Amino acid sequence: MLLTIDVGNTNMVFGLYDGDKLCGSFRISTNAERTSDELGMQISQYYHFHGVDRAETNAVIIASVVPQVMYTLVNAIRKYLHIKPVIAGRDVDIGIVNRYINPREVGADRLVNAVSAVKKYGKPLIVVDIGTATTFDAIDKDGAYQGGVIFPGIKVAMEALFIKASKLPRVDIERPETAIGKTTVQSMQSGAVRGYVGALTGIIADIKKELGGEARVVATGGMGRMMAEYCSVIDDVDPNLTLEGLRLIYENNKDAFEGRHIDNEAVLLEATDDGEWNDEKCYHE
Repeated sequence: MLLTIDVGNTNMVFGLYDGDKLCGSFRISTNAERTSDELGMQISQYYHFHGVDRAETNAVIIASVVPQVMYTLVNAIRKYLHIKPVIAGRDVDIGIVNRYINPREVGADRLVNAVSAVKKYGKPLIVVDIGTATTFDAIDKDGAYQGGVIFPGIKVAMEALFIKASKLPRVDIERPETAIGKTTVQSMQSGAVRGYVGALTGIIADIKKELGGEARVVATGGMGRMMAEYCSVIDDVDPNLTLEGLRLIYENNKDAFEGRHIDNEAVLLEATDDGEWNDEKCYHE
């Protein structure tokens, strides 16, 4: 079985594949203070809860935008699954032409999403990942990653408003029936959701023009489905886009996953080893 891991700023999302079938997924909060044993035990509990033998996992692939947790996560995988994980963009090429001026600046998750979306939805394409930050990624008619837009996530924006405006409360993210709010909470909710939809619509329209016309729009991320309900320019919602992209990278690079099993003695040594995380990427130009 293949374990795919998408490490985001807020959550780490784990997906367990048997062939091309996603058997299950779970989330653990991204926390740099957690030890490898704490993280390894949480992963093990998921396996135990679903009656899956950890020994059945023969490959692990990770895409991460949070270097601070990687040393702990990699050691947890080594100690509890006895596998050296493959890091997308560092240990194996993601497999897409990258037109960024400095290709190393692009988050691995954005490129993984592009690979997954092109395979499933075709090209040209705009991928909108709505999470802690909202990213817009443009893939041209040739399937090359052209770049994109980074925008504050809706929850981040509302939290900033709560912190900076002393009389404004924290509110749930939902759209009132009317644009004109009759309470402070309704007014904030209306501004948050309608303002965000307006930003999504405007940015997507500009990207489409620069891509030369029409492009399919796919939303993913923790808030993707909710925002798609209110944003008519989003064509598809795919919450497992990153996990599926990691599976595709595994399928295209199986040689890179061979010989990564760790015996018990090496696992014990690794658990007490000190070191620094190396985030050097390999990339496609």
